[in-house]
Amino acid sequence: MAGAPEHWQSRSFTLANPKGRRQGDLPRLLRSVAQELEAIGGVEVYDVVMHTETTSRGPWYSVTVYYAPPADAE
Repeated sequence: MAGAPEHWQSRSFTLANPKGRRQGDLPRLLRSVAQELEAIGGVEVYDVVMHTETTSRGPWYSVTVYYAPPADAE
């Protein structure tokens, strides 16, 4: 019989550029994601998912990051 499964928690955040003229600026969005991770500090990233929505102004990107919080935040 298998033992009890290990449990862990993850958190997530999603960022996107404002809809409009600069919505397709992927480097800007990735810089925002990096700045957010630096602001949180000490996280272990589990997954990064990029989504593209097609609009009349072109692609509109969003990024969701799944991460473990810093050990001292738990």
